[in-house]
Amino acid sequence: MGIIDFIFYVSAALVLGSATVVVTSRNPVRSALALVLTFLASASIWMLAYAEFLALILILVYVGAVMTLFLFVIMMLDIDVVTTRQRFVRYAPLVIAMGVILTGLLLLALKPDYFVFAHLQSAVDYGLSYSNTAELGKILYTEYVLAFEVAAVLLLVAIIAAVSLAHRKPRDCKTQQPVAQMMVDPKQRIRLVKPERK
Repeated sequence: MGIIDFIFYVSAALVLGSATVVVTSRNPVRSALALVLTFLASASIWMLAYAEFLALILILVYVGAVMTLFLFVIMMLDIDVVTTRQRFVRYAPLVIAMGVILTGLLLLALKPDYFVFAHLQSAVDYGLSYSNTAELGKILYTEYVLAFEVAAVLLLVAIIAAVSLAHRKPRDCKTQQPVAQMMVDPKQRIRLVKPERK
């Protein structure tokens, strides 16, 4: 086993392990950090497949920007951990059953020939003159332009939803109303009483 195979198996194990932690962790911050590790390990696998642009974009965009946004949103939201744990335990058998059913359907839908790795080709090294960024841009903005625009709209909706959730008012919290306080007549605030002399 060469060094490339060793890096691949280590990265694949990290992807599987950290993805499992993302789903099973009870702390949302730990889940987000495990997702960062999943992205980094996936980027290393893409580097082995000579997809340098996708690997760097995964690190810069997802790890550097999107996951930072996720962490801020998680910390700003008031997440009830106890209720989340109860829901996780309550729906765990249903989730496991649905996972088994979906896995069985995938195995039935795909032919067994797809699971044989002997016919798969290794990544082709085109040399230093080849630019996978240019090829990716050509395919993205010609054949998949509709999917690209739909993904952009979905991301915009997700950003609007995150901002609206972050700025929602707490339910049981008393706040001041500066406008109402400033519009009050000074005569209504203080009542001067002149005591009677005895």
